[in-house]
Amino acid sequence: METATHVPVFANAPEALGRGAGEQLLPGALEKEIRAIYQRSPLYGQRFPLHQETLQWSCYREIPVLTKQEILDRGHTAFFADYAEIERGMQEKKYEYEHTSGSTAQPMTVVMEDGWWDAQLRRAYLAHPQLAQYVDRPYRKAVLAPIGCSSNLCPYEDHPFPHRYFAGTVYLNLSSDPFAFPEAEWDRIALELQALKPEVLEGEPVYLALLARAAQRRKIRVPSLRTVILTYGKASRQHSKRIAEAFPAVQIDLYGSTEAGYIFVGDAFQDNLRVIDGNAFVELRPWRPASTGSASAELADVFQINVTTRDREAMPLLRYFTGDIVRRTATGYRILGRERDLFFNAAGQVISAFEIDAAMPDDFACWHWSLVQVSDQRWDFQYVADEIAPEGLEQALAAALGEGMRVNLFRRKFIQPAASGKFSLLKPLAR
Repeated sequence: METATHVPVFANAPEALGRGAGEQLLPGALEKEIRAIYQRSPLYGQRFPLHQETLQWSCYREIPVLTKQEILDRGHTAFFADYAEIERGMQEKKYEYEHTSGSTAQPMTVVMEDGWWDAQLRRAYLAHPQLAQYVDRPYRKAVLAPIGCSSNLCPYEDHPFPHRYFAGTVYLNLSSDPFAFPEAEWDRIALELQALKPEVLEGEPVYLALLARAAQRRKIRVPSLRTVILTYGKASRQHSKRIAEAFPAVQIDLYGSTEAGYIFVGDAFQDNLRVIDGNAFVELRPWRPASTGSASAELADVFQINVTTRDREAMPLLRYFTGDIVRRTATGYRILGRERDLFFNAAGQVISAFEIDAAMPDDFACWHWSLVQVSDQRWDFQYVADEIAPEGLEQALAAALGEGMRVNLFRRKFIQPAASGKFSLLKPLAR
């Protein structure tokens, strides 16, 4: 939301932006980063030239928002004046590239300078007291990532245990088939967890929930575990509960993306996410679906986020719309999810996984769920659980979605992810 002086609102701490000379000028830290991005990447000068005078907010607002689709259309090479230099840098291990599916149908290529991701992670850890204890000291971590995660960051090739162990971290994935975990795979993963004795377990929430089920069935405990990091995808409170039953540890929500880095960190499901100031500037833009007209009170604290990366040499992002929507709370922020995964009902309410979680009774335990809209007023609730869903769940879910909605329940053995290995908890009809 912009103020009367049309100054954009940022989710960062005020001191992270730096001070501007009056309300019309950009804060110093933000302008410095924008100038650096223009110097590093010819893409931005081609899209919108900057003058040499001190930047004002009016100029900032004229810089076009960057989208994933534009990056795909232009190609990642558009970020570089001489891509041959980048290719040489890859041969010399100065740069690396990753692929991310994001919210687009085709994969996006992301080029990173050596050490950028590690620096992102370190700043993310320092931004939360539970994670800060692991910075600059040896510790053991196990990672269970979606198979679509790039192999350099999350190796899942068929390597024996020692070859998936890097600087205290073991990558548990072996299968390159999305979500195919036969019992023998769970046996192996459980054995590796016991052998590693990790302090930290990190993973995609659905995968971790299914790992929790496998551990409970095998009566396995990991007493060394102190922290569980939920990342790679949107978590449901159901996942959190199932994970906590098998792995009782502090749960941290670490949110970001391959192309933008780590952006928010906070306690899982405590509505206290905050920006990792050293990693990015996060602009808040009012989120108003086109059909609603003026924003209602329900939408007053709901924003899309535009991210400007900090201290990045390869593929820096300026006013980059990640596709994610957040809600501002009294204690910080809540990630509502991808814009495409939110349902906006006739009453002007934004329905996310949070509202669906709240409609489920406390005694209903499921390992995974997905709510799919199949017509204007009909939804299918698919769930993976050891017991049949309780009576009245259809009505509770329908009430959460809004007046006139109907919900049918379908118990599944498993729910298939997208080709990337990621999941959408809500799947509204495309509008």
